[in-house]
Amino acid sequence: MFLIFGYKFTTMKKSLLFLFSVLVLFSCKPQEKEPEFQFEKYDESAAIEAQQNHQNGRMKFKLFQSKVIDMNEVYKPFQYDLAKFSEENYNKLKPLILEQDIPTLQNHVKEGKLSYEKLTLFYLYRIRKFESDSTLSLNSIIALNPNVLKEAREKDLNKDTISEFSMYGMPVLLKDNINTKEMPTTAGALALERNYTKTDAFIVEKLRENGALILGKVNLSEWAYFFCSGCPLGYSAIGGQTLNPYGRAEFETGGSSAGSGVTVAANFAVAAVGTETSGSITSPSSQNSVVGLKPTIGVLSRSGIVPISSTLDTPGPMTKNVIDNAIFMNAMRGYDKDDSKSKEIDEAYYKNGLPNSFKGKRLGVLKPLLGDSIYALNIEKMRKVDVEIVEITPPQISFNGFITLLNIDMKYDLPKYIASEADKSLFIKNVKDVIEFNKKDSILRAPYGQQLFDGIVKDETTLAELEIIKANLKLEAEKYLQALEAENLDAILSINNYHSGIAAVSFHPTLTVPMGYKPSGEPISLTFVGKPFDERNLLELGYAFEQLTKARKMPKNYQ
Repeated sequence: MFLIFGYKFTTMKKSLLFLFSVLVLFSCKPQEKEPEFQFEKYDESAAIEAQQNHQNGRMKFKLFQSKVIDMNEVYKPFQYDLAKFSEENYNKLKPLILEQDIPTLQNHVKEGKLSYEKLTLFYLYRIRKFESDSTLSLNSIIALNPNVLKEAREKDLNKDTISEFSMYGMPVLLKDNINTKEMPTTAGALALERNYTKTDAFIVEKLRENGALILGKVNLSEWAYFFCSGCPLGYSAIGGQTLNPYGRAEFETGGSSAGSGVTVAANFAVAAVGTETSGSITSPSSQNSVVGLKPTIGVLSRSGIVPISSTLDTPGPMTKNVIDNAIFMNAMRGYDKDDSKSKEIDEAYYKNGLPNSFKGKRLGVLKPLLGDSIYALNIEKMRKVDVEIVEITPPQISFNGFITLLNIDMKYDLPKYIASEADKSLFIKNVKDVIEFNKKDSILRAPYGQQLFDGIVKDETTLAELEIIKANLKLEAEKYLQALEAENLDAILSINNYHSGIAAVSFHPTLTVPMGYKPSGEPISLTFVGKPFDERNLLELGYAFEQLTKARKMPKNYQ
């Protein structure tokens, strides 16, 4: 009898101890509080009505907010960590992070003033702070990497051995046409909403190898702005309408890498990757007062990137300054056997700094652009530091066939991407499938139409005819830029993306650097058009110009 009662007593004691342990654990577990900043949908009807008075037809928006993304869900993986990160923490870190270049950030980490985890938390907090405010939101983020804080903590374990000129531990954002394993790759299109790829794009692999942190994916002009005609720059069905921090709904964002330009300008990350076919890096970089480099085709891999044109497409870095641009280029480069245009590039884009000198440089100035007062003023600034300026009157050229080139390339290149690099469960296989899918709910999926996709399907140009068109475009563009060789110039100076198409079809790199602001406050940039594979020289020119002018200013409402 005693043994039986003893057995019962011991069992009861164990049960009580277990219950007590559970209660202790529950009481000790940090209670999740409501996030400081919640994302809430707001009534945008008055703003849309007011937008119809905009003088720029492309800015007569039909909507602002995404009808697809729930940013509260996007932020769920970070809710606990951000609950411990206060506005006071954020304000203490601001002077260490805002507008700082990569070497400065790395030195702050080495000195113990900063960690990669704190840097990442700062950006997550900052994005949420602004994007959850209906008066300041830029609709710039499509997805965030749920593992990024864990990865940042792992990076902190090796922080003492890192070069100040490294992308190691630096949170970066990607245009959402670039494959990543953790997040879908949508190109802004609902047809690709569930495009969960098994592998990263080649340049993402390189960034990870070099220690960069993939913070998330940004909004873009849907299908890299080769989808609708005359529609707003920076709009996508997935992400809604991206807005310019220098003038929300007042100035265009540029396209198609709108989110890349906007997030760098607003200090939402250290840097962002854009992609360009013709102007899609130079345009948003110029419009958002950031530095953008469109490399020569073949310098950076295009594998794992939703295409427009295998002839012209390339990714490129978008940063707040030229030093970061060069460091970022180093981290993305590498020969890719799966990209037929990929080249072995031995030269480092950032090595022992960048020389702050125009010594011996000859720059071509386009006479038709001298009527722009900001352009002319900056040319005079360079003359005063002994830059040799050569004025050029470019010849008239024909640009016939450019749209045909894009039509036929995309007609063939998109199916190849879907077959080899997209999620195998996708129901679309080609452009025609996308058109039919969008027709089923055009208000949600294609509110501005899909005229350019319709044009792709209707274009019956043969591949043989396409080769002739490409050759003619290249000859015409080389004629326009002939002074580069004839006058032995280091670069020809343009404005914004004015000559991006010419540079694209003749395979010349371009670098855009802030040069000032119009009386309205709209940014304007100087664009250096260089010789093929001369990116290092362009970066040297851009750095000397940046140090001479120091033109970039933060957008005033995002400081």
